[in-house]
Amino acid sequence: MRAPAPSAEEHARVRAVLYLNGLRGADLDDAAQDVAMRMVEHAPTVSSRNAWACAVATRIALDRHRSRRRGTAALARLRLRGTSSYSDPDVALRESVRAALRKLDPDLRATVVLRYFADLPVGEIAVLLGVAEGTVKSRLHRAAGILRLELGES
Repeated sequence: MRAPAPSAEEHARVRAVLYLNGLRGADLDDAAQDVAMRMVEHAPTVSSRNAWACAVATRIALDRHRSRRRGTAALARLRLRGTSSYSDPDVALRESVRAALRKLDPDLRATVVLRYFADLPVGEIAVLLGVAEGTVKSRLHRAAGILRLELGES
């Protein structure tokens, strides 16, 4: 028996996870469609379809990053665009966090998104990403240090 199509809330959350994991434009649309198809075809009977969908979205984003290896050229382009200023403090904070997340390696970014956006516990993130709990903890620690430097906090 097939699972129901993703709800509007699930779809919005999946798109947000993909976006926070660095996917944009048509790439984001394609990845969201891939997640929706997997949800209809393979979504397990779990207590939280939303968490499962976020994990699938994260894995899809990681796969896309690994296959493209945008690397240093993309990072250089992002740095060139990072010179504008914002008058609204909320917009400035959002843009600063977005820029800082972009500077994280995909594995670190995925771990941060699952922990702080999807609000998953370390153990569940480890299972979803197929790594040890210690790896998740060390990724969160490294990411926090990088984000602190990027956001200017000590």
